[in-house]
Amino acid sequence: MKQPTPPQTIGPFYGHALPFAGGEAMAPPGHPDTLTLHGHVYDGDGEPVPDALLEFWQPGPDGSRTGKPGSLGRNGVDFTGFGRVPTDASGHWTLRTLAPGGVPYLCVAVFARGLLHHLFTRVYLTEAPDPLLDSLEPELRRTLVAVPDPAARGHRFDIHLQGAKETVFLEFGEFC
Repeated sequence: MKQPTPPQTIGPFYGHALPFAGGEAMAPPGHPDTLTLHGHVYDGDGEPVPDALLEFWQPGPDGSRTGKPGSLGRNGVDFTGFGRVPTDASGHWTLRTLAPGGVPYLCVAVFARGLLHHLFTRVYLTEAPDPLLDSLEPELRRTLVAVPDPAARGHRFDIHLQGAKETVFLEFGEFC
């Protein structure tokens, strides 16, 4: 007698395969202009998400969007413009990068349990004039702007997947 196929849950199935060594270090080690971007991912109840994965894309400090080839096989010297960071058990993540040239933001894709499709957003390092930021009400704009964190020599940016503090998420074509 044939048994029914067991049910499957929605991810995360990427926990062992997608994170890669050094994925959080977009800036070459020891680069004097390195800034740290960090934060937490929270679910709709305000609880940390311990198994989210964040992908970051950004132009280089010179504004170039081509990056160096081999984002996953970094040589430790070149800036590739790509990073991939998992959250830890407390939902915290950290990225070390260089300030993007030509735009005031980094692009982020969020993968997390319970999401059928990943979400796209931006992390603004400043509230410089920008068509997307300018189109948002102040309370929504705040969900996209990182808070300066002098102790970390960088910025803090928390991502809220749902709820009263929900981060503004974008359509793919407008996010980067």
